[in-house]
Amino acid sequence: MQLRKKRGFLFLLLVFSIGLAFFLGGQAATRVSAIPREDYEDIETLTNLLAIVKKNYVDEVSTKELVKGAINGMLNALDPHSAYLTPDLYKELQMDTQGRFSGLGIEITVKNGVLTVVSPIEETPADRAGIKAGDQIVKIEDEFTKDMSLIQAVQKMRGPRGSKITIAIKREGVPELISFTLVRDSVRVQSVRSRALEEGYGYVRVAQFQERTDRDLQRALEKLSGEKGGIRGLVLDLRNNPGGLLTQAVRVTDLFLDSGLIVYTEGRLDNQKQRYFAHKENSWLEFPMVVLVNGGSASASEIVAGALQDHKRAIVLGTKTFGKGSVQTILPLDDSSAIRLTTARYFTPKGRSIQATGIVPDIVMENGPAREAKGDDRKRPTLREENLPGHLQNPLERPEKEKAPEKEKTIEAPGDESSENDAQLKRALDLLKGWDLFKQLAQKKAA
Repeated sequence: MQLRKKRGFLFLLLVFSIGLAFFLGGQAATRVSAIPREDYEDIETLTNLLAIVKKNYVDEVSTKELVKGAINGMLNALDPHSAYLTPDLYKELQMDTQGRFSGLGIEITVKNGVLTVVSPIEETPADRAGIKAGDQIVKIEDEFTKDMSLIQAVQKMRGPRGSKITIAIKREGVPELISFTLVRDSVRVQSVRSRALEEGYGYVRVAQFQERTDRDLQRALEKLSGEKGGIRGLVLDLRNNPGGLLTQAVRVTDLFLDSGLIVYTEGRLDNQKQRYFAHKENSWLEFPMVVLVNGGSASASEIVAGALQDHKRAIVLGTKTFGKGSVQTILPLDDSSAIRLTTARYFTPKGRSIQATGIVPDIVMENGPAREAKGDDRKRPTLREENLPGHLQNPLERPEKEKAPEKEKTIEAPGDESSENDAQLKRALDLLKGWDLFKQLAQKKAA
């Protein structure tokens, strides 16, 4: 009887696996017959283990719980960005892309089994409390976070607006844990902010790539161009921008190019091999640009910086970016949950893979944005994709022993909270003014 039950469960699991193959690949019918025998044996091992755990575990545990745990473990074993999304988390992800959710406003990842802050989102409870990139979240309420999954941490830190939560932070150079009691709030990420630096020189900050980022950026450019002096030069600030929608990265880049390749993706399936091109309509080409980046600039922001750098449309200034050069596809499931699965790598127009290497600026300049460079904080190492356990390898990288040592010239630049003392921004403005001056001299010489 027990054997029949086990075989029955194995059959159901095989049916589920074949169905999942149809769902993910669309060509499973041609693959099923080619599945090696050892794959079936591995699946039988999994079902045997499930039966053993159900029978012998100290507390009664449901098959649903075990299967969910197996799914989480399977996806966590792939890379840091693949994950199982419960119905609630899937709903929250959809809200994230719209730029609104209720929580702390903090971008996190898992490094060596410890929750680590990538960057706080501007003007959120986490940002106002002083949480910084590189901080390790050791405890959430009374629960230690060692080996806690990213999904579990997100579930615990999000909640109703106005509710309180206490987290304990381990910070580099501080011997004691730092405790923060935060009040959750409706986090509305303002995707685009803009202002005039000086007459004729505009500044646009893109904090995240959401559904309306391209339209908000278009309006910001129109507003700047209508001000006195128009736009003779533009600073595009992508520092601490964690990314977002690939389509929005393409549309934002398209605003500053009139032709050519923006980005292309390479995956195993044909539908994962995509190429995105610029169009002439609504392009802003009349002025020079400087793009600001740092170690918190990831994913979609790296696509924009890499494309504008390859096309020589802008000078990239700052520090090396995060290095997330992979594409995640959301695959909805029937129970309103979903899988976030890494399905492709993306490449810049010149064929560079950013995965685990990042974008190296044309001008490398440390300590930006300035408000991060206070006291001993400037000595804290930056967390990047290459530091994450299990990250995808860069297919174009040479083996470590063949790699030449990097020789990046850096400029130490002190800073404080005010934008007037943002050294990177000042340098960008000087570059734009110099560009404008040389242009005027060239025109006079030609005349």
